[in-house]
Amino acid sequence: MCSSPADRTAPAVPVPLSEPAPLAEDADSRPAPTLARSAGLVSLATMTSRILGLAREQVLLIMFGAGDKMDAFNVAFRLPNLVRDLFAEGAMSAAFVPTFTRELRQRGKEAAWELGSLVISGLVLVTGLLALVAILFAQPLTQWIAGEYGAVPGKLELTTTLTRVMFPFLTLVAVAVACMGMLNALRWFFVPALAPAMFNIAAILSAFAIAPFMPRIGLDPMMGLALGTLLGGVGQIALQWPALRKEGFRFRFRFAPADPRLREVLWLMAPGTLGLAAVQINQLVNVWLATGEGTGAVTFLQTAFRLMYLPIGLFGVSIATASLPTIARHAADDKPDDVRDTVSQALRLMLMLNVPATFGLIVLAVPIVELLVQYGRVTAGNTAGIATALICYAPGLVGYSVVKLASPTFYALKDSRTPVTVSLVSIAVNVGLNLALVRTMSYRGLALGTGIAALVNAGTLLWLLRRRLHGLDDRRVLTALAKILAASCVMAAAAWSTEHYFAIAWPSPAWYARLIRVGCAVGAGLLTLAASARLLRLHEFERASSRVLARLGRR
Repeated sequence: MCSSPADRTAPAVPVPLSEPAPLAEDADSRPAPTLARSAGLVSLATMTSRILGLAREQVLLIMFGAGDKMDAFNVAFRLPNLVRDLFAEGAMSAAFVPTFTRELRQRGKEAAWELGSLVISGLVLVTGLLALVAILFAQPLTQWIAGEYGAVPGKLELTTTLTRVMFPFLTLVAVAVACMGMLNALRWFFVPALAPAMFNIAAILSAFAIAPFMPRIGLDPMMGLALGTLLGGVGQIALQWPALRKEGFRFRFRFAPADPRLREVLWLMAPGTLGLAAVQINQLVNVWLATGEGTGAVTFLQTAFRLMYLPIGLFGVSIATASLPTIARHAADDKPDDVRDTVSQALRLMLMLNVPATFGLIVLAVPIVELLVQYGRVTAGNTAGIATALICYAPGLVGYSVVKLASPTFYALKDSRTPVTVSLVSIAVNVGLNLALVRTMSYRGLALGTGIAALVNAGTLLWLLRRRLHGLDDRRVLTALAKILAASCVMAAAAWSTEHYFAIAWPSPAWYARLIRVGCAVGAGLLTLAASARLLRLHEFERASSRVLARLGRR
C-alpha cells in the first residue's frame, strides 16, 4: 500500500471500530489516523453496505424477475436515486466537509454545530420542495423518461405511482448525508460509511415482509418495495444520530439564508452538483434510452451497474472519503505540496485496487453473474444480458473511482469551475457515444459509452489537477500503473483459464459448483497477481499485503 513519509514513520496502532479517531481540534496533540487506516475503516463499512446492496439486487431479481414490473421500479427509483448518489458520494461532501472542517478548526465545535443545523434545515426545505414538485408532476416526468412503457398495459401507470411514493426519499437522504459529512470531518468514518447499509436492509426486509401483503389491500407488490425505500432513508439517519449526539450535536431548526457560511456551502454545492453529476446523469440518459430496447434492458443495466459499483464502493469511495478531510485541511492551511502528496498516494492506491478489479470483472463476468443472480425467475438469457452489460461497463471502473477523488479536490482548492466544465464535457461525450452505440449494440452500447465517458472525465480532471498542483508525482504514478497493468493481465489470464478448466471438468448448475468455480478462479487470480507484483517489485501491492497480514496477526 502506498504511503506518504508520515505514514511510514507513524506507529501502527489499530483504531477501534466502535470509537472515533482523534477529533479535528485535537490533531495537534494526538496523531491523526493515516490515510490507509481511515480508508480501511471506510472500506470495511462500505464492503458491508455494497454486499447488502448486491444481496438486495439478488432478492429483487429472484422474487420479481427481470420483467416489466422490475423495469417500472428501477425507472421510478432512478430520479430520487440520482439525487441520492449526488448527495451521498458527491456534491454534499465536496461542499460541506471542507467548510465544516474549517469551522471546527478555527472556531470550535459550537460554531460547527450551528453550521450543521443551518445546513440540515436548508436541505430539508429545498429537498422537500423538490419532492413536492416531483410528486405533483410525476406523470409528465415519467412520460418523458419512459414514454415507451405506454405500449405495455399498466407499466407506465405503475412507474408513475412508484415515482410519487419514493420521491420523499430525497429529503431523508439529504439529512443522512449531512450527518455523514459532520462525522467524517470529526474523523468518524466507519459509522457513516455503514449508514447506506440500512437502506439495503430495509429494501430486503420489505421484499419479504411488506410486498407480499400489498395485494390484500389492492396494491401492487412493488408498492411494498417503494415503502421499504422510505424506511431505508429513515434508517440511515437513525444509525448516525447517536454518534452525533455523543459528540455533542443538538439539532435546532434554523433557516438563515443570509448566513455567509450557509451561502458558502450552497455556493459550492450548486456547481458541485454539476461537477460530480456526470456518472448519475449518464445513468439517467441510459435509462431513458434503454426504455426503448425491450423488456429487461433497464434491469440488465441496473444490475450490471450495481455489480460494477461494488469495487467502486470498496476501493474508490472509501479512499476518496478518507482522503478528503486531509486534503481539505492541507488546502485550508495553504500547503499545496501536502495536497499533492495526499492525492498522489490516494491515486496510486486506487489504481492498485481498481485496475485488477476491472480485468477480473471482464474475464469472469458470466460466471459471477451466474453465481449471484441466476436463480428463481432469472433465466440464462437474463444472465447473458447482465453479463454483457457488466463487461461493457467495466472499463470505466477506474474512471468512476478517480472522479470521486479528483473532483472534490478541486472544491477543496476553492475551484468549482473546472470540475463543472469537465463534467459537462463528459456528459456530452456520453450522450454522443450512447446515441451512436445504441443503434448497433442495443443496451450494451449504453454501458460501453458510459464507461468510456467516465474515463474521459477522470483523465481530463487528473490532467488539469496535475497542472494546478505542478505535478502528481508523475514518474512514480506512471511506473506503478505500468506494473499494475502487466500484473493484471497475467492475473486475468490465470483466472479465466482456471474457471474455463473447472467449467469443462465440472459443468454442474448447482450453486455450490458455481461457487467453487468462481472461488478457484478468483483465488488463482489473486495468487498470480501477488506473484507478478513481487517479480515486478510493485511496492504498492507489497505494502497493502503487509498491512493486511499485520492486522490479521494482531487479531
